Amino acid sequence: MQRIAESELIINSRGAIYHLDVRPEELADTIIVVGDPERVKKVSAHFDKIEHRLQHREFITHTGYIGNKHVSVISTGIGPDNIDIVFNEPDALANIDFETRTIKEKLAKLHIIRFGTSGSLQADIPVDSFVASTHGLGLDNLLNFYKYEKTAADQEMANAFTEQTGLDMNITRPYAFSGSDLLLQKFGDHFHKGITVTCPGFFGPQGRVLRLGLNSPELVDRLTHFNFNNHRITNFEMETSAIYGLGKLMGHECLSVNAIIANRVVKEFSKDSDAAVEKMIKKALEALTAS
Repeated sequence: MQRIAESELIINSRGAIYHLDVRPEELADTIIVVGDPERVKKVSAHFDKIEHRLQHREFITHTGYIGNKHVSVISTGIGPDNIDIVFNEPDALANIDFETRTIKEKLAKLHIIRFGTSGSLQADIPVDSFVASTHGLGLDNLLNFYKYEKTAADQEMANAFTEQTGLDMNITRPYAFSGSDLLLQKFGDHFHKGITVTCPGFFGPQGRVLRLGLNSPELVDRLTHFNFNNHRITNFEMETSAIYGLGKLMGHECLSVNAIIANRVVKEFSKDSDAAVEKMIKKALEALTAS
């Protein structure tokens, strides 16, 4: 096995990976990722026991137990660029020997679940409801930096998206990945199901106009009306496609669940988004830990 150089895999003085400041023994194989660093303690408040509390920059990690289930929760910050860090580093913790700096012969499969917030793109998915994403469709370009073979189904969805929305290919080349069927089966009637579109920003990329005009002002409406093989776009946010793409390429089981705090079709925003997020955390943890 080829040794990975110090400049590529950065390990600090306590033997922890650089950005997360986590050592291999401090991470569980079931990982919840949240955008907001403050949401880490809201999730770990439901743990029966916390073994490790770690923080470096915006990346906060709590590892502990819910019953007998070993679980970590990590804050990612906002955006697919941070997901690139918070997927490569846990994968390295699980699948690279830090002593020899070589990839392990037997690779571990992580279960990674996003607990996020999102905007609905359908009138019948109201604020304060929940979505579990069947697919992540990326407008963010992150996966375009990685070499991989696109499946026929994923490429067909990306092609249909480009055709139906009239997306300007000078902006981005969209990509699509499906989520984990294994994890999705755990999330039942309390969760709407559909495609989540991931955008590389909150304002222009999600069709919001303040002082600057938009290159594709009709894009949000076209997202709402997109349909492919009975799949529709339920919501958009800034992380899911990167999670699904990197997770699939690395061989992990990944799912994104979101509390809907805005409905862009009926122009509503949640009157108590904190309560909606707390309810989602409880429902998602119940689903995740059910036998």
